[in-house]
Amino acid sequence: MAGVKTKLNFAISGFPEFTPEVRDVERRWLSLLADVFESYGYANIETPSVETVQTLASKGEDVDKEIYALTRLAAIGETTSAKLALHYDLTVPTARYVAKQHGNLTFPFKRFQMQRCWRGERPQEGRYREFTQCDIDVIDQDTVSLSYDAEMLEMAVVALTRLNVGPVKFQVSNRKIMDGLATHLGLPDGTLLARILDKVEKLSTEKLSERLTTELGLDAAGIDTCISFCKIKGGPDAIATGLDALGISNPDVDAGRDALCNLLARVEKSRPKGFIIDGDLAISRGFDYYTGVVYEARFIDFPDYPSICAGGRYENLVGQFMKRKLPGVGISIGLTRIFTKLLSESLLETGRRTPTEVLVAGDESLTAAEAEALAAEIRATGANVEILPDVPRLDKQLKYANDKGIPYVWIIRDGVHQLKDMTSGVQQAITVEAFAASRA
Repeated sequence: MAGVKTKLNFAISGFPEFTPEVRDVERRWLSLLADVFESYGYANIETPSVETVQTLASKGEDVDKEIYALTRLAAIGETTSAKLALHYDLTVPTARYVAKQHGNLTFPFKRFQMQRCWRGERPQEGRYREFTQCDIDVIDQDTVSLSYDAEMLEMAVVALTRLNVGPVKFQVSNRKIMDGLATHLGLPDGTLLARILDKVEKLSTEKLSERLTTELGLDAAGIDTCISFCKIKGGPDAIATGLDALGISNPDVDAGRDALCNLLARVEKSRPKGFIIDGDLAISRGFDYYTGVVYEARFIDFPDYPSICAGGRYENLVGQFMKRKLPGVGISIGLTRIFTKLLSESLLETGRRTPTEVLVAGDESLTAAEAEALAAEIRATGANVEILPDVPRLDKQLKYANDKGIPYVWIIRDGVHQLKDMTSGVQQAITVEAFAASRA
């Protein structure tokens, strides 16, 4: 199957839906990810699908363009603006949750969250209007240990390795360096600069220069500095050498460089085969709230595909919802984006069409009451069992089991019980007691 592309057909554009054998794999992925996160001591939470528009808008940038507002059909045409909306990510809802539940939580608060999100953007490969996001965050009071910067990256690498998604490249930077660059250029803050440079791979040199000139008022020297800045990539030595060559040094740059270089040196020791983890100063993640480390990951084999994992450190996100400093650091794995890409490239082995392990079958002499009673007995052993009502012919029942991928058929004919292995075709006498013993 590898190398043969599979076209994904959804009933509504941007809203994925899967057949049972594909959904089976997705469910196993979710279970596997939960196991990874819990192995590091992260607890699962779930927040409502709906937040207030005011809460969601706290993220900054033009998020109002992506929000699906919630309203009653009967309210269409009314002039009152919507107050509620579907969440488009899990970061802001988590910040609101921590502020609301503060008195009930133990800090550092380590949580993971795996839920559907909704985003109103034009559907295209890797970008959906409904998708499943898997987030991990640690939030603490006053400060969050820099050790968690490395733990986030380590967990993401372990998770993607366990999912067997193929080779991945992580690009890592620190927003303090970007803020220091803004200071060096005489800009009041680094927010707009970060948004522009974060798109450097999509912009021509001419377009980048134009934006830096018109939006930030930079001169030719400042533009050259930004272009050279975005080319600084690699390990800790390359990052330090590149910044030294640019001659940029101030408290933000120095603090960000030290944190980034220490992080890169630490994770290099445990980086698994097939993964690249490089510093890349152009990475800034565009959002207002990032204040320290930022991460972004892409498929190595599909470099033009959108990022599959991203996150970073934030100082004041929770503080928008309560008068207390609760900084955090987190990373998000785009499960739907990863899953659909591997599926479309036929790089996923699909699962089972049914959880059924045993089909109770028989000829016309088997009554419905007898079949149901036997199914209940077998089910009590822990097996998943079904019957096929109102289909008296045994050959049709066997075909159903074969088409659905049910591994065993319990056949009752002339009072004799036999268990048929649908893979090997072997059929042998069986009792419920013997079947229970075989599962012990």
